[in-house]
This record gives sequence, C-alpha cells and structure tokens, in this order.
Amino acid sequence: MDAPLELCEKRDVKGLYKKARAGEIPAFTGISSPYEAPENPEIHLKTGEESLEADVEKVLGWLSEKGYVSL
Repeated sequence: MDAPLELCEKRDVKGLYKKARAGEIPAFTGISSPYEAPENPEIHLKTGEESLEADVEKVLGWLSEKGYVSL
C-alpha cells in the first residue's frame, strides 16, 4: 500500500494520526517514527493514484499468478 501521508490522515476514521500529532501515540509511523518503504515489494498499490477497481484487479492478478486463486 502506498499513499501520501495527507491522504492517510484524511482516511483515518479512528483518529490515530490526530492522536499521534498531539503526542498521545509515541513512535507512530509517518509522524514521530519514519516510514521505510519496502525496497522490492511483491505488489505495489498506489492507492492515492489508482482507483479501487484497478488495485483490486492488480491484487487478483497477483493472487492468480501465484496460484492462490483461479480466475
């Protein structure tokens, strides 16, 4: 999953980013702790740029390619 921090905060229905910014949650990834993107992920979903449908297709294609599901 790959989304800009601003989008993650906008999608945060539990208010965890707000709590982290207020110092209520220590070592929160992306706020007080760095986010380190995987160097070589098996699948990369850019949820801020791609549609839900495109990401679903990408996941299903990956699962099918690995033999976990047959489409």
